[in-house]
Order: sequence, then structure tokens, then C-alpha cells
Amino acid sequence: MALGASEAIVGRLLLFYRLMVRPLFAEPVRTALTVLAIALGVAVVLAIDLAGFAAAASFRSSMETLAGDNDYEIVATGGVPESVVGKLAQLPYSLRISARMEDYGAIDGNRTFPLLGLDLVAEAQNHADAASAFPLANPEDALKYLGDDESIWVGQSLGYHVGDRVSLLINDRMREYIVRGVFPDDGGNAAAIVMDLAAAQRSLGRTGHVDRILVKVPEKDDGGSSHVASAAEWEQRIRGVKSEGESVTGGQAGAISAGILPESVELRTAGTGTDENRKMLAAFRWNLKLLSYIALVVGAFLIYNTISVSVVRRRAEIGIVRALGASRATVLTAFIGEAASLGLVGSLIGLPLGRVMASGAVKLMSATVEALYVSSRPGAIALGADSIAQALIVGVGVAVASAYSPAREASLVAPIEAMARGRREYIARVHEMRDLVIAIALAICALAASRAPAVAGKPLFGYLATLFVIAASALAMPAVVDLTTRLLTRALGATLGVEASLASQSLSASLRRTSVLVGALSTAIAMMTAVGIMVGSFRETVQLWMNDQVPADLYVRAAGVPAADRHPSLTLELADKIARLPGVAAIDRLRDYEISYESMPAGLASVDLDTRRMYHKGDFLSGRATGEVLNELRGASAVIVSEPFANKHHVGRGDSITLSLGGGKAAFRVVDIYYDYSSERGTVVMDRATALKYLPDPAPSSLAVYISPDASLSDVRHEIENAASAGDHRILTFSNRDLRTQALVIFDRTFAITYALEAVAVLVAVIGVAGALLAVVIDRRRELGLLRFLGAASWQIRKLILVEAGLLGLLATLAGVIQGFALSLILVFVINKQSFGWTIRFHWPVAILLGALTVVYIATVLAGLYPASVAIRLKPIEVVHEE
Repeated sequence: MALGASEAIVGRLLLFYRLMVRPLFAEPVRTALTVLAIALGVAVVLAIDLAGFAAAASFRSSMETLAGDNDYEIVATGGVPESVVGKLAQLPYSLRISARMEDYGAIDGNRTFPLLGLDLVAEAQNHADAASAFPLANPEDALKYLGDDESIWVGQSLGYHVGDRVSLLINDRMREYIVRGVFPDDGGNAAAIVMDLAAAQRSLGRTGHVDRILVKVPEKDDGGSSHVASAAEWEQRIRGVKSEGESVTGGQAGAISAGILPESVELRTAGTGTDENRKMLAAFRWNLKLLSYIALVVGAFLIYNTISVSVVRRRAEIGIVRALGASRATVLTAFIGEAASLGLVGSLIGLPLGRVMASGAVKLMSATVEALYVSSRPGAIALGADSIAQALIVGVGVAVASAYSPAREASLVAPIEAMARGRREYIARVHEMRDLVIAIALAICALAASRAPAVAGKPLFGYLATLFVIAASALAMPAVVDLTTRLLTRALGATLGVEASLASQSLSASLRRTSVLVGALSTAIAMMTAVGIMVGSFRETVQLWMNDQVPADLYVRAAGVPAADRHPSLTLELADKIARLPGVAAIDRLRDYEISYESMPAGLASVDLDTRRMYHKGDFLSGRATGEVLNELRGASAVIVSEPFANKHHVGRGDSITLSLGGGKAAFRVVDIYYDYSSERGTVVMDRATALKYLPDPAPSSLAVYISPDASLSDVRHEIENAASAGDHRILTFSNRDLRTQALVIFDRTFAITYALEAVAVLVAVIGVAGALLAVVIDRRRELGLLRFLGAASWQIRKLILVEAGLLGLLATLAGVIQGFALSLILVFVINKQSFGWTIRFHWPVAILLGALTVVYIATVLAGLYPASVAIRLKPIEVVHEE
């Protein structure tokens, strides 16, 4: 029995080699093209996954790495009052308390790193605890520099030594500091600059408050008790609320009953801010990851086409092995094995290629994360076992799934029908109208899915609608190809000659193969068109929005590298000086804060209503005039919110939101919702006078400067820069045109990775065209040899193949543009709206689309050159003799 089983296995392996493997080696170029298509698809998916993890996992990494193993963090908009630190220290528990200032400083004005202010006395005392994460090797030595505002400690990866002098830009001031110590970091991700807490408060201009308090609780209660307090009990204790059943002494009771945390202060588990940011980035990474699968979808079409060609060309061999006793399962397994082999080889090639591509992708993704979301420095790209397994599963899985249908057809071939070479084409024509009806039904399903709401913040039905559109297009393709080629045959013959007429008839005769190939290329073109329309529409929308939102002549901010969550302030003295300059008609003092709303990061901004009313043209969802909306904001507990904020938190006009500001919580009425494309997180805007009631810090984050009609822009800009230099301030000034240009540069850089993904998908499709045309030449060698035998010249054969390539490109372009238009509607009005909350005005970027489609079409025609050269080299006598 065992011997019989072994012989059966050997027989199947021999069958697999002769029926599957040997033909692949006999056509190395076509096999290589198919494998390359899979490799590119796997490489893109792997690169985006690796780069996304590296770019999104390391934001605020320095601050979080140096936070240690603390259990809780205490934060508040505008800072936590210093008095809270003293009250926490009086609690009758063995708490480790670490007060911190957190911001950013730029070395020499260009290299930006996290700036941490630490209580060096407390950290020196905590250093005896092995669990402490205080970075300094000898914290006791730091105590001698407590009163020195010029002392800093730096991570070793910054390359400085003790005693070095460093020019550090903090807010709008450049100061000289002395390196007093160097602490180890992990090679860059935890690189930071450390100062004494009081010195950091003075340098940042935020005395009386700390940015964050970290708390480490003991594992067991004090006094030797075996009781282990729960998280809820510790939260009550830290807040100053007596836990149920807890007994305390008189002195302890006084400390507890006094109340520790103001109402506006938030107590949360350590690392919550990082978790919130990761949650915020989920949609960004999710959409990019799905976009990366476009190349694999195109590759799936090509695998389907490859196996279909294999089935058609080997029908005689299939019939023979079936007549000799091979079961249907054996034939099915053989063709599935062929697809799996192609998928495995492609995946193995795609692994190193994806790792290389990830290095470039992480730079693009990190720039996007920092520009739109949160400060970030990319982490290490780790190609671990999970990533390798995922790539192999994806590559082999897609190949096997796409090959199942033609493999099943091969297993159903009866020996008596094996020599009927045209049967599959006949069946394809018979099912043409049936498939068209199914395509129409799928299109209706896509329309229904596009109207469904988001699921857990993700546009799952929007993605389903795109799949329905792609499937509908694929099923409708045989009817489209058949009708188009029939209509074009006579016209092509009259204009381009008999070769073009034969090319059109040839494509129609091989309808099954042609429709699959056109479907693959049209899918790539459709996604390119859809994303091109979406990005073009978004860009046009942003330009129109900036016409209203960027009305000032000049904009002033502190020097340094900008990021979405960095808001360095300008000194009030400088702002007042600029306001008094001749030629300055008015300034708008803008102040930004980072807040957390419903466990999600958001922005809080305050503006000068008088200036804004005079110069600003608002764009509100209600359509109301700017003056009417701003009047409701003046001196009232009222705000306006951005469209992303409203969509993310389901807030409407007239609703009330509660914000934690200053010493307590306050309710604000939402007066209106405004269009905004500067931040996906969402922003709450209030009157500057109202904000100062809760957050009494008048220093602005930036200035919008309006120039008198009779003043010169260049002269006023020069005066502003002179005023800043005289006070030793470091600022950047932008004209209206400069700011718009910079915004569009950032926009284009943000979508660079999107364009790269589209280019790879199109490249995969063009490779597929070359491979399929080569298969056509090999499969039609008898027909081509007969044409040569009957007197066809080499140039006529070349023309025949190139016209076929051109027709394939034309059909794919027409189908792709129509399909892409439908997909763009889903991207713009469903996926984008539900993922990011932005309303985008639809726009056709005609010039960009025409250029891209022209390049793709030319590449498709050029892809026919090699198959044409192969066709020319066929020897007519030998080919006809085969018959």
C-alpha cells in the first residue's frame, strides 16, 4: 500500500513537471514577465506595510521613550498648574511623581528635536529606583546646575560632548547653551534635549505651569498590606477622592479631602496620547494599504490570463492525460500548483524588492504624517517573520485565487472535447450577454453600497463599492471588446490597411483572452484616473479655499521646521512692535493649542474677531455671511468648528461641546461649521478675548499682517525683519504668494506616494500586456507562419502585432477612463468624506490625465515590440510543417 501511494505521488509530480513546469521553462520571457508582475505587486504591499509602521509608530517617540514605566499621566490644555505637583507629593502613598515641560527646540535653527524640562531634584531622588527611566548617567552632578538657564543635556546620537556650546532655537529666540551631560539613546529615535524644569519654563515662557505630570504607583499598598489597589482605586486616590471602604488618618484625610486635580485637568493612563495619535492615523494607513493592493489586483488579472492561456494551449495534453486515467482533481491540482509556483517565486523576489522600496516610501509617508498629523521621525524598518509570512501569503494567495477559475475549467475538460481549440472562445461569446447583465447588477450594488454610512469610522461599504465597480467592469469587458472590435474592423482596414483589419479580427476571435487583458490594463488605468481626479479635485479645492482663508499680505511665525502639532509662540513684545510699524494696517494674532476631545487629538485656535471681520471671507457650510457668524462669537461662550471636527465627532450647528480649559470645564455653543483643509484632526475656533478668560497666555503662535494700501509690501516685510533682529527674535515671514506656493508644495509632497503606487500598478499592467502579446504570438505561430508563407513581409507582421497592442491600449484606455470616473466619484464623495471629513469639489485635471494616459498608451504600444520581433523570427516552413 505504501509503495502504491509513493508511486502515485511520483506520478503526479512527473505529470506536474511535464504538463506545467516544462512549458514554463520553454517560454522564459513570458514566465519572467508574469513573475515580475507578481513580484512588483508583493513588493508594493510589503513596502507600504513596512513604511507605514515605521512612519506611524515613532511619533513623539523621544518623549514617550523617556517617559519610562509610569502608570498615569496628568495633562491639561494650556498646562497643569504647578500647585498640583505639590498636592500630589502630599498624598499618603509611595508615588513616583515626575513633572515635565515638553516642546521642541531646533539646533542651529534647522534640526528639530524634542525639548524636555525635568525636575532634576526629584529625578535624582528617583534614580535609586531601578525602574526609573531618568536618562542621565550621574543625575546628582546635575544638581549643581539647577539655577543655570544655559545648561542642557543631550542624547548621544546628536554628536555633542560635555562642554560643547549649542545654538538652540526655542519659540522665536535663539540662545547659546552649554552641554553639561550626554545620555544614551537608541540611535536617534529617542534623541532629545533635556533642561532643568524651571529653566525650561523660563525658556518657553510658560512659568507657573507644567505640560505633563507622570505618576508611577506602587505595586502594593504601603504598610506591608497585601492589598493590590485596582486602576479605578488609584485614579480616585490621585484625584483626591476617598475610595469606598478606605480608612485614613486625620492628616491623610486632610490631604485627600483638599482635592488634587482641577476639573479641567485630565488623568489618563500613560501613553494615551500616543494611542490617540495612532488611532487618528489609522484611516491614513488603512487607505494607503488598500491603495497598495491595486498592483496585486492587476497582477491577479494577469495570473488569470496566464493560466487561461495555459489551459487553452494545453487542451490536447489535458485530454490525453484525462484519457490515460488522470482525475479531474489531479488536473485541477496541477494548474493550481502552477499558479502557486509563480506566486511563490514572485513573492520571494518581491521580499527584497519591497524592503528596498520601503526605504523610499517611509520618507514620503513620514513627511505626510508630520505635515498633516503629528510630529514624527521615522523608526527603523523591520522586515520580521510576520512581514515575510504576510508577503508570501498575499503573493501565493492572490495567484491561487485568480487561477482557480481557469484551473477548474481545465479539470472539467472531457477527453473527447480536448482537441476542440475554439470551444472556450465559443463559450465566452455565448455567455457574453449573461455576463453583461451580471455586470449591470453589480453596478447597481455599487451604487447602493456607496450610499451606506461608515462602519467604526472606516468607509467599508465605500471599499465594497469599488470592488463591485471593478468586478462589473471585468464582466462587461467581453461585450465591450466584441462590440468595439466589430465596429473598428472596417474603419481600421480602410485607414491603416489590411494588417490593422486582421489585428482587430484577431482580437475579436480571441475574445476570452483579449477581454481579460483589457480588463487588467483598464483596471490600472481606472485607478490611475480615479486617484488623479481625486487628487486634482482636492488640489483645486485647496487652492479655492486658500483664496478665502489666506487673505493677509504677510504671515509671521517663529523660525524652525513646522509640523501639524507644533505651535511655537512669538513674544507679545514682538507682536505689539509689529502692530505699531508704519504701513501695517492691522494684525490678526492667531494662537493654537493641542487638545483632546472624546479621546481623539484636535486643535484649539483663537483669532482676533475685529481683524477677521474686516478682511476675512469665511466659507461656512450654512452659507451665512462672515460678519453674521463672527458677531455670534464675540465675547460669548460660542465657537465655530472645522468640517473634519464636525464629521468626526458628529457635531452640528447649534450643538453644545464641552472643553477642558484653564481651571475648569466650559460648555460652548457651535455657531457654525467652516470648510477647512489644513488639518484632518479637526479644529475648534473661538474669539481671542474668550480664550484669554480661560487660557491667560497672550503670546500668539503666528501673525497675519495686513498692509495699508499706500505701503510697499517689500518695505513692510523688511521693517518686520529688522524689528525681529533688533530684539534677537528668529522669525520667518511669508507673503501671501509664498504661503500658497509652500502649501501646494506640501500638498504635492503629501500625495507623492500615491502617484508612486499608481505608477507601479500601471507598470505591472504594461508588463502584462507584453507577456500576453508574447503568448499570443506563440499561440498563433501557425497562423503567423502561414501569413509569412503566403507572402507577408516582416514589416506587415510587425505592424499586425503593434496594431493589436495599440487596439488593446485604446480599449483599455476608454474602459479605464469610464471605470475611473465611477471610482473617482466613490473616492471623492464616499471614501474621502467618511475617512477624513473633507468636502471636495469635483474637478477634471484634464492636462495631467491626458499626459498620463498618453504615456501609458505609448508604453502599451512599445510593449508589443518584443513580441513582434519574436513573430518576425518565426520560420514559415517549420511552423507550417508542425500542422
